[in-house]
Amino acid sequence: MRKLQYVLMTLAALCFAMPAFADGGSAVMNMAPIGVGLGMGLAAGLCGLGQGKAVASTTEALARNPGTRAGLLMFMLIGLAFIESLTLFTFAMVIIKIQ
Repeated sequence: MRKLQYVLMTLAALCFAMPAFADGGSAVMNMAPIGVGLGMGLAAGLCGLGQGKAVASTTEALARNPGTRAGLLMFMLIGLAFIESLTLFTFAMVIIKIQ
């Protein structure tokens, strides 16, 4: 975890240090596509992890108490819909930002 923290801090320093190395004659770089791509990748990856955790917890709860199937399935589906909506909202922002 500590190595990941160092990598992310280095990437942040490199992204924010870009104006320090700018020369007077070049055009401004558009960093929006890189940010949009990173945002969509993070949203999709973390939503996948969240959905996996939700389904794993639900199946474990069903194995412990099969009588609660109806309630658990309803809450799992609502939770999965909320988790998936994060990716869809991020995708909508990507489309808006690109156009």
